[in-house]
Amino acid sequence: MTGGPATVLLDVEGTTTPVDFVYRILFPYARERMAAFLAARRADAAVVVAVKALREEHARDVAAGRQPPPVDDTTGGEAEYARWLMDQDRKATPLKTLQGLIWEEGFLSGDLRGQVYDDVPQAFARWQAEGRAVAIFSSGSVLAQRLLFANSDHGDLSGFLSAYFDTTTGPKREPESYRSIARALSVGPDRVLFISDVAEELDAARVAGMETALCVRDGALPSESAHGAIRSFDALG
Repeated sequence: MTGGPATVLLDVEGTTTPVDFVYRILFPYARERMAAFLAARRADAAVVVAVKALREEHARDVAAGRQPPPVDDTTGGEAEYARWLMDQDRKATPLKTLQGLIWEEGFLSGDLRGQVYDDVPQAFARWQAEGRAVAIFSSGSVLAQRLLFANSDHGDLSGFLSAYFDTTTGPKREPESYRSIARALSVGPDRVLFISDVAEELDAARVAGMETALCVRDGALPSESAHGAIRSFDALG
């Protein structure tokens, strides 16, 4: 990547971190604790804001003719709706906020430790040595991102990361989200390389003017790809 991008922007799930860690550890951890967390932390400012947004999300689902579980004035109803959103694999910002707050408790208590692929720490160090910034764009909340990399199975990697972005910036499949990130990074989109395992996200980044690379950690490499497929970050030099 000599003479290449000034910033490397990374997806998390399936790119820096195994999908199994998210679906078999993080999601069940939040799911099991959602009701108790909402009951215990109800008055916290961040929880108040997230619950309000969660209820607004519920109202939109009802208006759209979907059939979410009812949300009454109890934390049990809100928790059930949050679990329903998880079943839909919905990237709803209030859900991601609540998950991140629950995971924060888990990371701080030592119950959770973030997982990253073995090539990730070396790539971070290499890119930093080359003068490139490294940033994260994930549907998981910024809090969750910070926790994962600061408490990883390869140590604290947060010192390598210059910025974090989540769905408060915009949907990951919308070009404007990537333009907003470039503006926040004070760099032209053409100086950013975005790496993800989701082609639709890469399509959006490409429309915004970014360089792109498709990360295929498992399974067969695609016979054709507009983004150039890699198995690990080692392939980027």
